[in-house]
Amino acid sequence: PEVKAFEEEFSAHFGLGRACVAVNSGTSGLHLGLLAAGVGPGDEVIVPSFTFAATANSVAITGATPVFADIEREHFCLDPASVEAAITDRTRAIMPVHMNGLNCDMDRLMAVCDKADLPVIEDCAHTMGAAWKGVPSGRHGVMGCYSTQTYKHMNSGEGGLIVSDDADLMAKAIILSGSYMLYPRHRAAPPPEAFEAVKYVTPNVSGRMDNLRAAILRPQLADLPRQCARWNALYRTVEAGLRSTPGLTLIDRPDGEQYVASSFQFLLPDWPEAKVRAVLARAAARGVELKWFGAKEPQGFT
Repeated sequence: PEVKAFEEEFSAHFGLGRACVAVNSGTSGLHLGLLAAGVGPGDEVIVPSFTFAATANSVAITGATPVFADIEREHFCLDPASVEAAITDRTRAIMPVHMNGLNCDMDRLMAVCDKADLPVIEDCAHTMGAAWKGVPSGRHGVMGCYSTQTYKHMNSGEGGLIVSDDADLMAKAIILSGSYMLYPRHRAAPPPEAFEAVKYVTPNVSGRMDNLRAAILRPQLADLPRQCARWNALYRTVEAGLRSTPGLTLIDRPDGEQYVASSFQFLLPDWPEAKVRAVLARAAARGVELKWFGAKEPQGFT
């Protein structure tokens, strides 16, 4: 009952009527979303070259091939021009990742994907509560996938969600998640007729969320707008403090974007390795651990 209630509440909060299924991890959400979309061996899915490992992993475990497109330096998200150049006759889907609370330029990206008639499955693990020009993160593409892992905006240790307006895709995702023949009990679901064509031929992946996690998440959902405002205020405080630091480039956000802070990023353009390591060491001595994306060997993260 907690999971069913959480799915209804999440759908009402973000999806404005979208069907929703809660799953056991954000990676599981991406995996089930790809399977529901028919992605499998021989297919290609375009993903960003800068993201958490789960993005490419979710493609690989379907048997498809993740194809890496470049990111835009201004916000670390998928570059629509690089996506367009990477499309082949084997491309089955595009999976943008809204990194670190910041949104992809969904106007440009959707124009590329619509032109190529390719579905977009949004990885919104970092942007629960964010929006692009008034449209919530996860509502541009055919599916939106979220995470409630420890470091996310709502935290149940592990967990995830899938939302979509596509009745066929959500019927498959609900059965894939482990509903078996109990799908009529799923309250945030497409109409019963959506299940007729898929109920006997869709396998079960046993990826559904449990009641304990849902119970932990329900009060956090109600508190999410206040939390997002608090995090963004802290983000802007750090941004103001670093604004005049020589040699450091901040990430200015475009008009119309509603970001939701999850971490703070900046650039040290063209700095040599020794100088970057000195910054890391001096920050660590003050109790601030920085992650350097650009080292020859990643340390402390994936």
